[in-house]
Amino acid sequence: MTIKDIAKEAGYAVGTVSRVLNNQTKVSKVAKAKILEVVNKHGFVLNNSAKNLKRQFNKSIVILVKGNSNQLFSSMVEEMQKLIVENDYYVVVNYFDEDEDEVGIALRTVLEQKPMGLIFLGGIKENFQNLFGKITTPSVLVTNSAEDYNFENLSSVSIDDKKSAVDAVDYLISKGHRNIGVLGGKIEVSDISNSRFLGVVESFDKINLSFDSKKQYQNSRYSMKSGYKNMIKLLEINPDITAVFAMADVIALGAMRAITDSGKKIPQDISVIGFDGLEISLYSNPRLTTVEQPKKDIAKETIALLLDKIENNAKSRHIIVKHVITVGDSVDNK
Repeated sequence: MTIKDIAKEAGYAVGTVSRVLNNQTKVSKVAKAKILEVVNKHGFVLNNSAKNLKRQFNKSIVILVKGNSNQLFSSMVEEMQKLIVENDYYVVVNYFDEDEDEVGIALRTVLEQKPMGLIFLGGIKENFQNLFGKITTPSVLVTNSAEDYNFENLSSVSIDDKKSAVDAVDYLISKGHRNIGVLGGKIEVSDISNSRFLGVVESFDKINLSFDSKKQYQNSRYSMKSGYKNMIKLLEINPDITAVFAMADVIALGAMRAITDSGKKIPQDISVIGFDGLEISLYSNPRLTTVEQPKKDIAKETIALLLDKIENNAKSRHIIVKHVITVGDSVDNK
């Protein structure tokens, strides 16, 4: 008997059964009593947690998170964990630095833990090309498209990063801005940063302006601290910018503080648009305008693709989820 069997007999969701087995709160007394009745009926020992039960069946899914402080990925992990538990699998989450080789870590994980599935939150094409061919475990790459990687066991869920960046810069241009600074990752290393950079260039091309990367682009790690530091550098190189596109909300929030510390006002002097749609952006002052990635939709599609591959040996698929610009108070007309 599995957690699904317990849930079916008790008449409750798998997630509810899991919470009872783990002695978690937010379960009604009626539900808890009914579930424990079924558990005791079939001889389950109550102090065996749901996690231990899943380990017995070796039904583990590993989530590999590229970036120790990536708040977007953290929110996605939370959504994915709920869905994985509801489908009677055990979750292992592995965080590592954004500069580490995610596929090398995955290869070691497969050899040591033998999970049934892998989820990559973030990745670099070169790393997949070098090592992923050694992995046969069903996998999904999230926030990067793997459509041209050509691996039968690798699906992907992402937004269109280039189109998203085009829309972000188009929005600033529609407000009259032309001298626009950009804060993003190393375009020669990061596939996502490169795609968004190409979107920036395309947006400028549409109005017959050239984008001067030496004056208008500054490399930044995906953190508030790096956003602050590199916004200061950008202002030193190009003090007349009137708007900034940051390729992550955490970069944008650091940049906003740097702008304020430099004596300028947002959005009166410099407008700012971020990327990701993190909850924290709702509480910045002013409230951040951002390109929102639909985190719940991405999580739902990811788990559906992975389980379809694990349970039905489905073909790999590559899904593009629609982004949206969430308008706050950080962008104004020039």
